[in-house]
Amino acid sequence: MRDNIINVLKNSTKAIDIYELQDLLNIKSIEETKILSEELRKLEDEVIIYRSNKNKYMMLEDSHLKKGIMRVNKKGFGFVEVDSLDDDIYISSDNMNGAIHDDIVLVEITSKMNLDRLEGRVLKIIERRIQRYIGLINFDKKGIGHITLDDNKIKLDIEVNKDNSLNSVDGHKVVVELIKKINNNGKYEGKVVEILGHVNDPGVDILSIIYKYNINIDFPDDVKEEVSKIPMEVRDVDLKGRRDLRDICIFTIDGDDTKDIDDAISIEKLPNGNYKLGVHIADVSYYVKEGSPLDNEAMDRGTSVYLVDRVIPMLPHELSNGICSLNPNVDRLAISCVMEFNDKGKQLNYEIFPSIIKSRIQMTYKNVNKILEKNEKVEGYEEFVDDLKLMEELAKILRKAKINRGYIDFGIDEAKILVDEKCVPYDVVLRDRGVGENLIEDFMIAANECVATHIYFMNLPFIYRIHEYPKEEKIRSFLGFVSNLGYHITGNINDMKPTTIQRILKQLEDKPEYKILSSLLLRSMQKAIYSPENLGHYGLASSCYTHFTSPIRRYPDTTVHRLLRTYLFDSKIDMQTIHKWEEKLVYISEHSSEKERNSVDCEREVDDMKMAEYMEKHIGEEFEGMISSVTSFGMFVELPNLIEGLVPIKDMPDFFHFDEERMTLTGERTHVRYSIGDKVVIKVIRASKEDKTIDFEIVKKV
Repeated sequence: MRDNIINVLKNSTKAIDIYELQDLLNIKSIEETKILSEELRKLEDEVIIYRSNKNKYMMLEDSHLKKGIMRVNKKGFGFVEVDSLDDDIYISSDNMNGAIHDDIVLVEITSKMNLDRLEGRVLKIIERRIQRYIGLINFDKKGIGHITLDDNKIKLDIEVNKDNSLNSVDGHKVVVELIKKINNNGKYEGKVVEILGHVNDPGVDILSIIYKYNINIDFPDDVKEEVSKIPMEVRDVDLKGRRDLRDICIFTIDGDDTKDIDDAISIEKLPNGNYKLGVHIADVSYYVKEGSPLDNEAMDRGTSVYLVDRVIPMLPHELSNGICSLNPNVDRLAISCVMEFNDKGKQLNYEIFPSIIKSRIQMTYKNVNKILEKNEKVEGYEEFVDDLKLMEELAKILRKAKINRGYIDFGIDEAKILVDEKCVPYDVVLRDRGVGENLIEDFMIAANECVATHIYFMNLPFIYRIHEYPKEEKIRSFLGFVSNLGYHITGNINDMKPTTIQRILKQLEDKPEYKILSSLLLRSMQKAIYSPENLGHYGLASSCYTHFTSPIRRYPDTTVHRLLRTYLFDSKIDMQTIHKWEEKLVYISEHSSEKERNSVDCEREVDDMKMAEYMEKHIGEEFEGMISSVTSFGMFVELPNLIEGLVPIKDMPDFFHFDEERMTLTGERTHVRYSIGDKVVIKVIRASKEDKTIDFEIVKKV
């Protein structure tokens, strides 16, 4: 009945009452009427439908109410993100109705603040997604613990009685759950459920952020028990149905400190002049059985999380660093995608099959780049130099073919934070990206496309990595901003193919502020997500794409492997199997996308904290940087190593007028104007590891 109610309301042009619903659903009995009332109540509680004051029902999406996620500013006001709206809804501190950061709320749009922003008020807290809070505990003279929350966007006053303190002491970082509400001003009684350590203990700062994002550090006992029974060596019984590739020259290329090795590669020049590329991926799904405690935990985690001093793995180390990792000189189970390309980068043939491999050597990007970029000799790599050069040759061909079809290279740099043994940052540098890194990226993209395309044309349920077309108005807005900088960019904005964005970047690449503009354009794009529906990957200019190459650290890749085994190796494509995966992949896609966002947010917050901690040692020092953003409250300046700080307008020695259209600040008395891309010398005036903030002041324009 639930689906029938939704269908009726979706197809109705007006709100309808329960009696009209009875007629439309052909309900005649008292029993059916009771079921109808119960289903309506459930749908209303789940905020799928809306009931007006006149007891008429409509779909929530058709009403003046919106459901979204609350994002609170530390000053007390907030913005609600609604999927169906391009702009967020502003909520003043008076209209929060007890909502806190990250709550899912029901909002009534009350008025427009200006042409671009909506204002509203919170009617109902649908779900409080944060169940546990992280903070510093200190006790008063009466023995009551008071929690100073790490997240200053959460406005809660939490008290802890001694009996609920878990014997914590002043200065402990603790995890707290709420017991009951004390008053309507955000005061709660709580209890300590875990002590993370003393605030000054090494690593506790990062641990606090990990707990904030509900990322599991340890594995449950049933998972540990399951892992203890998994053989840590490949056995003869594991070789059944596998192609033996142990005699082929296969090796891995990764970062210096990589321990979870998903992918290995091989290359051969065929007699016809074509290239035979092998991409061999760890066969994780062979060990992680569907529905097992290990699989359920991996699905729940969704992804490994990579932080400055540690990795929180999706799979236990026995698998991620052991039997599943393609370590050198040991037998490992893999799923191989072997492709044939011609000298134009066109794929002519391919095979996907289960295999047994033995990697010859664990190479590093640093050493591969020495060989391919500087023609240096590296000890231990001598016998692989010809293969590496052949791989470089093919990678250049594949990259050129990608660029010709519209592949967008934003050229965005990444920062690498270097920390000592106590996790104290001592430098922040740009992460190296050379020929070796690009080579692996090109080969992995080729394998991902090959696997996705194969299943797509079988017309079977699958999980795709999609990146939708950007919204035209966002690109127009970006071009308008670039025009205000004095740059004339040509291109047909009505034809939003990837080549259009490619041409825009090409016209900007010689501009001094290219890195900033490239980053702004990237922010105008949609976010890549997982989906059971193939909508293509815009940024890669790929019509069909998936994630197949990292099953140790991403659950969607593990799922792709499981589907390959089901469809291709075990030939299970009956209707029961198809229906099962049609339903399951919807959840896996949504959950994995959410976990990915969660992981990215956690990684970014840790980076922000460590950058602020690093800059605490540089207060009073001067650096040259570039203005990366201009707002009504100041401007952000980015340093060459990607550390970004705010120049608060309140600290600037003049009254500055903000031009939102041109994104400039102009001094009323001095007439000095600041805009994105301006080079400036700044002085570090404040930095706070606790607040994760850095403040600069302008010394001069360059």
